[in-house]
Amino acid sequence: MSDSADNQAKELANTSNPKLVYILYLVGILLGFTGIIGVIIAYINKSDAPEWIQSHYRFQIRTFWIGLLYSVIAMILTTVIVGFFVLVFVLIWLIIRCVKGMKYLDKGEAYPEPSSWMF
Repeated sequence: MSDSADNQAKELANTSNPKLVYILYLVGILLGFTGIIGVIIAYINKSDAPEWIQSHYRFQIRTFWIGLLYSVIAMILTTVIVGFFVLVFVLIWLIIRCVKGMKYLDKGEAYPEPSSWMF
């Protein structure tokens, strides 16, 4: 195998962990605890990854912490009914972020704005 083929194979292999994190976040909608596993994987692999994959890990880490913040706010607001709408927003927000992240990952592209609070 040539060096470029080796590098390409290595780059493709590196996408399995970030993809796993996105999947764990989506499964976390039903099971809850898998999101914690996903953020741990993102923290562990972030420093060793190529720059474009690091952008996905940064995005995933921020997705976890921002999602947790939004969820806590929503839980507090459930006492005044509004929180239930915020919880629905958080659910949709998480799904959109994970799907967009996987889309960029499948294309082999860095996430364009990993520090974004929205989508």
